[in-house]
Amino acid sequence: MAVSPDVFPPRKRRHPAPPPSFCSSDKKLLLQSLLLVSQEICSLRPLGSLLKRNTSSIIRKSRLLSIVFEELLRLTVFPPAALVCLEELYILLTRIKALVEDSTSTINDDDDDDDDDDHHHHDNNIPASSSKMWLLLQHESISNSFHDLNLDLFTILDIFPAQELDLCQDVRELLALLTKHCFAENERAYPADSPDALLRIQLLDMLDSIHREIIPDPSHLAHIFRSLGLADSTSCRDEIESLQRQHHLLQLQADRAKSAADITALIGLVRYAKCVLYGASATPGRSPRATPPSHDDLNIPPDFRCPISLDLMRDPVVVSTGQTYDRTSIVAWMESGHNTCPKTGQSLAHADVIPNRALQNLIAAWCREQRIPFLPTGANPNESSSSSSCGGAPAALNKTALEATKMTVTFLLSELTASQEAEMANRVVHELRVLAKADSDSRACIAEAGALPLLLKFLGSEQPSLQVNAVTTILNLSILEANKTRIMETEGVLNGVIEVLRSGATWEAKGNAAATIFSLTGVHAYRKRLGRKARVVKALVDLARDGPGGCKRDAMVAILNLAWDREAVGKLIEARVVDMVREVMGELPEEAVTVLEAVVRRGGLTAVAAAYHVVEQLAGVLREGSDTARESAAATLANMCRKGGSEMVGALAAVAGVERVIWEVMGMGTGRGRRKAATLLRILRRWAAGLDEADETSSTSYSAVNISPSSSTRGIVLPG
Repeated sequence: MAVSPDVFPPRKRRHPAPPPSFCSSDKKLLLQSLLLVSQEICSLRPLGSLLKRNTSSIIRKSRLLSIVFEELLRLTVFPPAALVCLEELYILLTRIKALVEDSTSTINDDDDDDDDDDHHHHDNNIPASSSKMWLLLQHESISNSFHDLNLDLFTILDIFPAQELDLCQDVRELLALLTKHCFAENERAYPADSPDALLRIQLLDMLDSIHREIIPDPSHLAHIFRSLGLADSTSCRDEIESLQRQHHLLQLQADRAKSAADITALIGLVRYAKCVLYGASATPGRSPRATPPSHDDLNIPPDFRCPISLDLMRDPVVVSTGQTYDRTSIVAWMESGHNTCPKTGQSLAHADVIPNRALQNLIAAWCREQRIPFLPTGANPNESSSSSSCGGAPAALNKTALEATKMTVTFLLSELTASQEAEMANRVVHELRVLAKADSDSRACIAEAGALPLLLKFLGSEQPSLQVNAVTTILNLSILEANKTRIMETEGVLNGVIEVLRSGATWEAKGNAAATIFSLTGVHAYRKRLGRKARVVKALVDLARDGPGGCKRDAMVAILNLAWDREAVGKLIEARVVDMVREVMGELPEEAVTVLEAVVRRGGLTAVAAAYHVVEQLAGVLREGSDTARESAAATLANMCRKGGSEMVGALAAVAGVERVIWEVMGMGTGRGRRKAATLLRILRRWAAGLDEADETSSTSYSAVNISPSSSTRGIVLPG
């Protein structure tokens, strides 16, 4: 078998807190602690199906034990043997409580108003972070753990000297009944012919069939899923999310990569079953986009987004230019042959990256507040790919997940080909969109199966949601390097994306088309090719000027990528990019100033210098912008002043208080910002000195540029 029962080791559970140390005078404290922990166990809900017998039995025993402890609290004399048994019983009950909490959900805030025992059914009692599939595969080891604890409980009760205590007859009989109950349950905890055992074997057999490229029988698939309460698309979607959370948790444990790979196979199976059994479904809510433009629904702070992927950074690192990127994005950028900083265009002095722990801690804290799963360094946050995120998992398990993905893609594309109605096509394309967001294997499978020509015809759909789903699917596919080539070379696909960018039915469609262009410009040859297309450049500039916040940002980062090519800068200037940048500078100062810097460096100085009040705007960013924006503003002004001559320097010198602002950047800016500010101040002083020498009667003096004679002796040595 590709997946045998032995590949699912017992789960690692948290260890209960060490018990307090009781002395002979602490009898009352010991009994109160026993009563408290038994009552806490009683407050836990048993599961409605999986592990129902185990959890119900142990909770019932704890309820009876609490009666015994209440009776013992009225006693004053205890033989030493009884105290030893009670201490052992306390340790055992804490272990029982930990195991039950691992296997069931406690009554939480969502259940405070729900005291009806009728709600103790299967669907409502799985913990929010638990997966029914994973619980089924762990069922044997958990059941055996319950059996071991029951055996320990029987041993303690059997030697407990109840006859030496002054107990009432009812409590004596209750203890005898408990002991008899524990003894009766000391048979095998996990009978091979139990319904759960048989269901577990069926699930393992199905995973094995998928590994051997055998398509599962729909009737067998339906039996397993309905037995687990996965009876519709919504429950399957919830199960996938639970499996993904469990997968993330296992990734954080260095020795659990094999188990994480098992869960990857289960995710593939549930995705396949969801489509085959319950059909494709359009899901309301957050857009399943692999590289969301703005995450407006989550309001992710701009500093937490990677400038390359535009997604939330999970492992922020700093490159040699001082800019911060997500590790996976910047490593992929450098491995694709780039030796420049994506944001500033500067050459990278080296390929080393330094973890930005402070920013990572801030992002982690924000994610906890927003209840977003966050993976620290060492785990892959974005992918559940069977080929890239399973560590050293066996190839057989990876193949199971991959084959499940291939089966899902094949089924969806056959449904898409056969669909006659736009609504049905929309549901199928939405499923492809979600799948393309999942991982690299899914992106490869979808593109290799020939999805791009099928998606092309929906880019011009009159139904807005279908157009959005189609272009976003292509965007998600474009993250994979090999798919960039497929998109550029598949006839009509690039033109279809461009038409959506120019005249899409919704801002979301236009924004996602712009993000697709940005993704494609990650390849140097495609950047040059796209930069030559006037309609691409004009559409991006128009979107950056007129679109809402998220679309503006998508368009701006795409423009920035194009602006590092000199030929594309000419097209951008023709499309009035400088005027657009001036208009959006108040809303997106970092992006706007960085675009201006790129345009100036690639031959666009004349156009920038001709723009009305652009110097004043840059000086305003230098005064009030973020550190990154101030750095770009200083670099842009320095380039403009060096290349633009005395007229440009004079325009900057005329800005009130500019020298003080430059001093602030020199003292508190980024490393590059400080260097550029120093260069800028040196240019201003040389310009002022030159004017004084040329015209002694000129009214222009140090004060004209806000530089006092004493300001040159402030203790900062300017570079020569």
